[in-house]
Order: sequence, then C-alpha cells, then structure tokens
Amino acid sequence: MNYQDTVNWMFNQLPMYQQQGASAYKKDLTNTLLLTEYLHHPEKNIKCIHVAGTNGKGSTSHLLAAVLQEAGYKTGLYTSPHLKDFRERIKIDGKEIPEDFVCEFISSHKSFFESHDMSFFEMTVGLAFDYFTKEKVDIAIIEVGMGGRLDSTNVITPLLSIITNIGLDHTQFLGTTLKAIAAEKAGIIKSSIPVVIGEYTNETQEVFLTKANANNSPIYFASDLIQETYPSSLLGDYQLYNKKTVLQSIRVLQSQYGFQITEEHIKAGFLNVIKNTGLQGRWQQLYEFPTVICDTAHNKEGLEIVMRQVQKATFDQLHIVLGVVNDKDLNEILPLFPKNAIYYFCKPNIPRGLDATLLAEKAKELGLTGKVYRSIPEAYQETLRRATKSDFIYIGGSTFVVAEIL
Repeated sequence: MNYQDTVNWMFNQLPMYQQQGASAYKKDLTNTLLLTEYLHHPEKNIKCIHVAGTNGKGSTSHLLAAVLQEAGYKTGLYTSPHLKDFRERIKIDGKEIPEDFVCEFISSHKSFFESHDMSFFEMTVGLAFDYFTKEKVDIAIIEVGMGGRLDSTNVITPLLSIITNIGLDHTQFLGTTLKAIAAEKAGIIKSSIPVVIGEYTNETQEVFLTKANANNSPIYFASDLIQETYPSSLLGDYQLYNKKTVLQSIRVLQSQYGFQITEEHIKAGFLNVIKNTGLQGRWQQLYEFPTVICDTAHNKEGLEIVMRQVQKATFDQLHIVLGVVNDKDLNEILPLFPKNAIYYFCKPNIPRGLDATLLAEKAKELGLTGKVYRSIPEAYQETLRRATKSDFIYIGGSTFVVAEIL
C-alpha cells in the first residue's frame, strides 16, 4: 500500500475516537501493553516527558519541544489530533515522520494489529515509540490522547509528568466532576517522578497532592511559582498559563536532570515555537483586512478565554463560522458566544459532526442568529464575501472546523 492507502486503512478499519467518538474508547491498557511487548518495548529506550490535561496540552507540548530544540536536543513530539495530515502527530525537531516509515511500520505489523483488534490510537502510539527509538531522540514529549490513567500513552516512565489543567470535557468517559476528572489525569503521576501542575482549583489540588504524596513524587504548582514569562509567537490569551507551565517544567529539567537550557534558549523557543514545531490553529491569524482568526478551543474552559479575547478586539461587525461535534454539550458552550455576531453554522466533515441545522436551532434559542451552510469552506467563503475590511471573522467550535479551513 502507498501512504494514502495506508492512512485510509488506519482510519477506516480501526476504531478511532477522533472520527467515531465513544465507540472507539477502550477502558484498559491491555492492548497497549501487548503491543509494546510485541515491539520489544521501544518506550523503555527513550527519555520522555508526559503531558496531560483538559486544555493546553498541545501548546504546552509544542512550546517545550521548541525550547528543547533551541537547546540542541534531538526532540521527538507526539500529539493528537492532527489537523490535515496524520504525520503531524509524530515529529522530530519539527519534521513530520516520513511517509515511508508509516507505510513500512503498518505493513510489517498489519496482521498483528488485525488479529488483536488494535485501535487507531494504540497503533499510532506504538508507531511513535518505535520511530523515536530508531531515530535515537534525546528526549520525547508524549501528549496524552484523553484522560491519563487508561490512556494508551500511559505505559511510559517519564522524567517528568505535566498536567496542564482540569475542565469538564469528555465527561462520558472521565467522570462528571472536576475531582473525578482530576483523578483520571493524575493517573500519569508515577512513583518518585516529579509532576508539574499548570492550573488548579481547591478541589483538584487536593487530588494532585494526595496522588503525588502516595507516589513520593515532588509536585510543583506552576501558577504559584512562576510570575514572569517571555513573549511567544502563540498569541492567545490562554497561552500565559501554558508558558508558566513550560517554564516550571524547564526548571525541573535543569535542576533535577541537568538539562543544559539557558534563558536565551527559552526566549528563542517561545518566539520560534510555530517555526520550530509547525503548531497551527491556536489563535492563528489567516487574514488581516478583515481580521480572520481561527482557534481550536472547543470546550467551556477554552472558549471562555477565547471569546473574551474576541470581544476585546476592535471591529465594526463580528462574523463567526461555527461548527461542533455531536457529543458537545451545547447548553454549556453556546451561552459563551456573543449575541452581537452574524453566525455561519456548518457541520464538520466527519461522522461525529453535528448537523448544522440542529446547531442553528439550538443557537437561535439562545439569541445567536445566522444561516446554515452546506460546508465549512462554503461558510468561510461567504464570510469573506460579506465582511468589510474593518470586520472580524472568528472560525472555531471544533478542531475539525479549523482543520478544514487550514
């Protein structure tokens, strides 16, 4: 199979939460442990940093990778989901895994995957570990897919665990309270391995402290310890928290593991994060007159901050291209959107996409008015046609909406 055939097989034959939702979720690590044993435990041959949390995992992982690259470390980066190409998930020093490596890996192990009913995510985690080991990276940053305790990535013993924050997302899997979700995320805390917490509440702090103490793990609360940060090419207001988390994580790497990272490396990494790692979709400006911003924020905690930033902008008219997935709690997120906008409702082009007419009907109940469009590109083109140079266009609601625009 060529690369496209290989990726199509991965997407179509195997369960994949990104496309399907709940039916792809597995509730234990049995398959992943079986796979890593079959691959001769590549995860044991790489130094790792493990990153979990509700929001900010991707930005934190990319910021950290950018700094480590500036410091001269060969840096692996595993994140999800991808926006355009599957290979965005697995990078070394900002370069995507080669198509040939993906094809060879799948071809060599396809019968094993099929006979053991490996999920898309389990298979991809195995691919990342195998690639990073064979390429002999100095350090690999491994982002959790969802949760932590039962996530396929949670077979590693990292140098450092990072939990960015806790919000009410994926509640059908992780629990319906912040405390329950924090307990799932805290599942990445390992015995005697330091952990950095980005943001916390009284409720979640108690969970983290209990888990860290039980594991004899040094714990650092970045929002309390880091006061000043450096400028970054990531411009979203929410990046302040991610930058503090990364700075505290670097302090741990310096003091406990002797990583040679200078302040100049940190400054350069923050400024060059997009160039170094290829990160997209975080308060990304696509056009200047009118201003066009896309952002992958898709849950209450993320959208609250993003919508505040939108409202701080100067514009004559606000246009919002909006699409969501069908398991999103509309009663929770739609009230966050401003009523003084023209809405362009659309459906992400995936099985999980919510029908745009249903989205528009619910939005109308909450005072958000606009028209339904057949596709995201059609909606976007209509905003560009209607907006004046002094208007503001926001594109979001889902990672998949942003992906189709980019």
